[in-house]
Amino acid sequence: MEENSRYLTVQALTKYIKRKFDRDPHLTGIYLKGEISNLKRHSSGHMYFTLKDERARILAVMFSSDNQKMKFTPENGMKVMVRGDISVYEPGGQYQIYVKEMRPDGIGELFLAFEQLKEKLEREGLFNTDRKRGLPQYPKKIAIVTSATGAAIRDIVTTIKRRYAIAELILFPALVQGKSAASSIVKSIEKANAYEGIDVLIVGRGGGSIEELWAFNEEPVARAIYRSKVPIISAVGHETDFTIADFVSDLRAPTPTAAGELAVPHIDDLIERILNKKLRLVRALKGQLQEHKAALHRLKNSYVLRNPQTIYQQKVEQVDQLVDRFYRNEKYRLQGLNSTLKHIDSRLVRSHPSKTVEMKKSQFSALHKELEKQMRRLLSLKKQRFSGTLTTLEALSPLKIMDRGYSLVYDQENKLVKHTQNVRKEEKVVVHLQDGKLYCNIEHIEEGEGN
Repeated sequence: MEENSRYLTVQALTKYIKRKFDRDPHLTGIYLKGEISNLKRHSSGHMYFTLKDERARILAVMFSSDNQKMKFTPENGMKVMVRGDISVYEPGGQYQIYVKEMRPDGIGELFLAFEQLKEKLEREGLFNTDRKRGLPQYPKKIAIVTSATGAAIRDIVTTIKRRYAIAELILFPALVQGKSAASSIVKSIEKANAYEGIDVLIVGRGGGSIEELWAFNEEPVARAIYRSKVPIISAVGHETDFTIADFVSDLRAPTPTAAGELAVPHIDDLIERILNKKLRLVRALKGQLQEHKAALHRLKNSYVLRNPQTIYQQKVEQVDQLVDRFYRNEKYRLQGLNSTLKHIDSRLVRSHPSKTVEMKKSQFSALHKELEKQMRRLLSLKKQRFSGTLTTLEALSPLKIMDRGYSLVYDQENKLVKHTQNVRKEEKVVVHLQDGKLYCNIEHIEEGEGN
């Protein structure tokens, strides 16, 4: 037991080392500078990264409650200066710095934040010139978003009243510096957009340091300007001061006074313009009046008005010419129609059915005569052939043989008996003679030598 009691657990050792770190005043509020690498942003808002230089590195953690205060966005490869406490992460047994503050090394924090936001919004198209709107030439209602007590409101109001007193000015007061300035400016811009009849909106303040003007470099303000339905003039600081609001606005004024000049025309310029147009109008009217007088004089002295009968005389002559032309055209048209009718009638006569019937009758008569002729010739020929055939038959007929004393013998089946083998004794036969028939009964059969 005594031997085992000398051994520590890993957890006990880690806790002991952590207490040493936490109690060491030299490891509290320590300042470091180095390069960020392996940066990871957790969904909780905490940041985990490595801070390194050429020969060493240390793990770093910056909780969301601390990194929300930064104006810029840390990135890998960025050189920074940090302030924090060194402690031990017990589950891993590794020491790391817990960062409380972070600043860019070699460049101002606000300047870096300005450049980062400018690059981001430019990529999103918030600075595109094709989306910027023109200002109305003669605005009736002008809204102003600025401090109610600053010099900017006095400069803007004085300038507009001097140049264009008929314009109605409506102030939407807002904080223009401090932590709450950005949200105050956004709310005032939204109120001005909801107000009916606003033609132009001026957003700005007087001059100051970059810290004092910083509210106009905040992303919410830039996006509120982008969403505005009313054209916006940005009037922040002096002529050399540029803010994110200047890039998003429809028009940038170098000073609040210049914003008032850009928002409205000068009444003296309008009066002079009106007088010039009046002079041009009077000259134009006089010129037109002289032209009309000259035209009236020419009409009064014209030959037609002095001799009005010439107007209808010419028209009567034109009517006569048109009537003659009409009759000539109708005559030619009727002649053409008559010629066409005659041609059609001639064709109709030639192709009338009666003509066809007569022609077919003539053809039928000729064919009938030819048929009778051919029938007579064929009948004569057939008669000649029949007579020849009949003579031949008579010459070959066995009946002719009977004229010379011969006879023919037929059995009971009316078959010619040619041999003695064709009949039997007691069989009846018929003997054909030249002048009649003999019905005989065979009593005896005697075969000759011919068999």
